Order: sequence, then C-alpha cells, then structure tokens
Amino acid sequence: MPIYFSHPSSLEHDTGPGHPERADRIRAIEAELARRDWLGYERREAPAVTTEQLLAVHPKPYIEFVRETCDRAGAFDLDTPTSPGTWDAALHAAGGACALVEALLAGETAGFSALRPPGHHAEQSQAMGFCLFANAAVAARHALAQGALRVLVLDWDVHHGNGTNAIFHESPEVLFASLHQWPFWPGSGALSDVGAGRGEGYSLNLPVPAGSGEAEYCGLVEHIVLPAARAFDPDLVLVSAGYDAHRDDPLAECAMETGSYGQLALLVATLGKPVGYLLEGGYDLDALAGSVASSMESLAVGGELASFPRGTLVEQAAAVVGKHWEV
Repeated sequence: MPIYFSHPSSLEHDTGPGHPERADRIRAIEAELARRDWLGYERREAPAVTTEQLLAVHPKPYIEFVRETCDRAGAFDLDTPTSPGTWDAALHAAGGACALVEALLAGETAGFSALRPPGHHAEQSQAMGFCLFANAAVAARHALAQGALRVLVLDWDVHHGNGTNAIFHESPEVLFASLHQWPFWPGSGALSDVGAGRGEGYSLNLPVPAGSGEAEYCGLVEHIVLPAARAFDPDLVLVSAGYDAHRDDPLAECAMETGSYGQLALLVATLGKPVGYLLEGGYDLDALAGSVASSMESLAVGGELASFPRGTLVEQAAAVVGKHWEV
C-alpha cells in the first residue's frame, strides 16, 4: 500500500497575503484526495527532521540562522518570508522526506510526502525561492546514510532545482535530472551543466522552452532520463514533484495537462525501483490538486503508458548526455 505523509504544521507556515506558496495548496490537495478516498494510500504523520539529518546537507550556522529568522518571523528575501509557524513546518517537511526514504528502504514501493515549505531551491547555506531546507537533498543523503548506494533525484518542477543540483554537483552517488523552463528563474540549469569532478556526467539538466507540454517533458524522461537511470541502477528514486509546468499555473509558461503528470509517474514506474514523491511547486489550486492526484493514482494503480517521440529537444539533450550515458 503506498504511503502519504503529511503534518498539520504545513498549514501554519504563513507566507502572507497574496503569496503563491500558501497553505491553501495543501488544503486543495487533501480535499481532492479525500474526494477520491485517498486513492488507497496509507496516511502517516511526518516526523520532524533530526539535527543529524539536516547536518548531512546544511552547516550548523545556517540551521541556526534559519531557526532565528523563523523565531522573529523575518524574511530571507522578498520571495521567502517566515512566520511563527514556519520553523516547525520546515522541520516536518524535511522530516517527512526522510521518513519516506526509510519506508522505501524498508520495503514499501511508493509514497508521497505532501508538506511545505518546498525545498529544491535551498542551497547549503542559502534559503531562496520559497525554500528553507533542501528536502530532497536531505532525503537523498539520509538514504545513502541508511545503506543505499545510489539515488536518482528527478526534478520536474518548472523551475530548475538549483539547490539540489549544487549540493550533488560533484557526487557520483546521486544522479540528478531536472526538467525546467529555460530561460527562466533562477537562471541555472543549462544543458551544458553536467556536474564536475567525480560528479561529471551525474547532472542531467534538461531545459525546455516556454510552451512545452507532455510530448516534450515525457519525451525527455523516456529517451534521456530513463536510459541513464537504468545504467545508473539506483536503489531508490526521489521525485521533486513540482506541478507548476501545468498550463494553468500563474508563475510559468509551460503547457502540461493534469493527466500529463500521470504519464510521468507511469514512466518513472518502469524503472521498477521504490519511488518517493516530494511536493515542490504548483500554484493554481485546481491544477495542483488534480495533477497531484493524477500522479498518485498512477503510482497506486498504474495505467496505460503512451510512447513519446524523441523530438528536437531529445536529440539536443542526447548530444550532451550521450557523452556520459548511452541514450
């Protein structure tokens, strides 16, 4: 039975009037899941992350800086405010990611951690882009500490996962693949960025132009990410699951449909590895709720998988990624 992690603290992270990353995102998701009888998922409460788990990614002075900023309800920048409830929410967002990893390594096959604030923009010592702690990176490091040898992190948020990319830029233990609108905020994630040092070839940055939809996203996953992932042979897969590439999202310009996220989930499932989803972006409430449910349904019960053309974007990516992986 797939697992769904949540925690009430996600509703207490108050970003203020008009902020797109708001508590209503969680309410919308869970209202849709309740309408569908939770799709058969086992609901669990996310624990708080431990200091040891955070220290595997973030230095102690930064962790203290985050706590102090939250204590005074300060802001890291205009995009990344905090409130009295933010610290607890951030601890449980990272903790839910780690608990999901533990469940997958213990034999569960799939799960979804729907907590906020998101994490993929947070760097080792910098909060940004609504993100305080690098939830996916903390979870991946926790997986390695728990005995996993290799972890695939697939990030399909419409914005590049600069934090995750930077943290694992020189690591061959984590294969990081990001699909993101380009050029776009935060400006990183060029196709030419393939990692460095021992991690050269282990960063797959797959930018797409505005207007890209299911054919482009799924084509890149089918023909670039999956062949590289099969050769990499991860022990588990973590998905930084942003839903802001949806055509209705107010913050971006891509054209994914609600059902497109079900297709992405079906593609990932072909790896036959335990897979955990961590909520990132998605700011139109209806599109977010429906898209989360679409991917969760594909995780739980499967579905009919389409095949997607290679296309120009795939061929461009293959020219770069193909220097390191047979694609």
